[in-house]
Amino acid sequence: MTDLDTRVAEMAGRYRPLAVQILKEAIRIPADDVDRSPDDGGDPLSGLSNHEGHRLRFLRDTIIDVAAVEHADDVGFDAYGNLVWTVTDPYDEIAPEHKKVIYLDGHSDTVQALRGQWHDKLGGAVDPYDGRIDGVPLAADTLQAQLGYVPDEAEWEHLVFGRGAADQLAGVVSQVVATKILLELREEGALRGCIVRAYATAAEEDNDGGGPRHLVHDVLPGAAPDLVPDVVILTEGTGDSVKGALGIYRGQRGRMQIEVTVTGRSCHGSMPSQGLNPLEHGGAILAEAAERHARGEGMLDHPVVGRGTRTASWAVLDTPSDCAVPERFTFRFDRRLTVGETPEQALGEIEGLDAVAAARSAGLTVDIAVPRYQQRTWLGFPVDNPQVYPGWITPDDHPAITAAVDAYRRVVSPAVDEPVGGATRGQLRREPRVDTWVFSTDGVGYPVALDDTSIDVGPEKRWVVSGAVRHPAMFGIGAGVEQNTHRIGEYVDARELQHAIAVIARFPSLFAAT
Repeated sequence: MTDLDTRVAEMAGRYRPLAVQILKEAIRIPADDVDRSPDDGGDPLSGLSNHEGHRLRFLRDTIIDVAAVEHADDVGFDAYGNLVWTVTDPYDEIAPEHKKVIYLDGHSDTVQALRGQWHDKLGGAVDPYDGRIDGVPLAADTLQAQLGYVPDEAEWEHLVFGRGAADQLAGVVSQVVATKILLELREEGALRGCIVRAYATAAEEDNDGGGPRHLVHDVLPGAAPDLVPDVVILTEGTGDSVKGALGIYRGQRGRMQIEVTVTGRSCHGSMPSQGLNPLEHGGAILAEAAERHARGEGMLDHPVVGRGTRTASWAVLDTPSDCAVPERFTFRFDRRLTVGETPEQALGEIEGLDAVAAARSAGLTVDIAVPRYQQRTWLGFPVDNPQVYPGWITPDDHPAITAAVDAYRRVVSPAVDEPVGGATRGQLRREPRVDTWVFSTDGVGYPVALDDTSIDVGPEKRWVVSGAVRHPAMFGIGAGVEQNTHRIGEYVDARELQHAIAVIARFPSLFAAT
């Protein structure tokens, strides 16, 4: 370990209470809005996609207050609504165009809190905004029934509970504290040769990668080299309930939404022969799709990011009553695309179902398409993109991955005291674990088509080709267990938060030296 390694690890430990304090407030903030009526300025959707404003303004002020930027005007909002802050070392005698540009990326929105279910299923012991409730006992088996991994009860003092704790507010907080450390250790070389741009993005839960997609399409075309990323660190949780906490993740499957609209002819339910029932024919389409998926038909497998999957995920029925043949049945498939699969192929799988042909032969109309996401962001920025989110892989021998592994070994491994026989389940590992996500992240917003030359990317940027797209090198490291996200009882372990901060703060100068 070098002196800088030691200093980074020490400061990550020293600032762990600060990180926990910021995280708890970021989790709690929506309660101010959802507990107040809309007539009094409340917002029942506060904290969700396109309703992140209250939380993001708090984070902006916090970044200034804790000195995670050098000047107050180094942090602000872009047109989309992403919170952006920048740190660098202007005295390292390296020209900006020759510095490594490192993006930190974490989304600021969460899924719905489901407050009533938290109270009911956890016996009133935990609130999704306020966390643990003093004086109300929480049984270990009650919590374990809701989650993929829970540490021994003796370790619960380290847990921060609440909606977004693991997905992904801890990641955003890790960026804040890491940039604070980078500035404080600037004279010791922590930022030498680097420009670090951190993003707390908007609307990821509803529209994966929307924030970075804005950068790729509206900001980076024609931009100077000191704005174009060499590497993106995604701070989404990289823990696994079986494999261990705080992995270094280098890829993920993509995903898309496939919307099927079956239109028939409505009539009174007492005389169904007068109508064309879209619910029955749509049900047959759903059943056949599920059967084919179970047999693995049409799904490719990839040795790194895994197999493509498909599941029915949403539906709306247009019907005049519950005693009528409906007029229209609309439903969607969530299709996870592995490397080598294309959106056109996935649409063709549904087009080719026998039940689709049968419905059309019977006189119904079946439309199969990719829906578009068109909700404005919290700042009112207009959004209109197909709901296709490409997967990506960064090779394990890319300098970004080797530098991440090196950083982990320098600032995390010495602090991990594995039990006899090694770590089990969701515990921290001494040796870095390189893997991939099961779910989706903001990383899907960065890939561009191979023939897209709008962004000036020189060979020194070492962007990666993944199938039909290219993208900056990306990897993830973040506190939180993937299987615990979107769940009742969601939590993050503050020890993981500390070590994620340390890796993020140690990485830039190591990568710049490659």
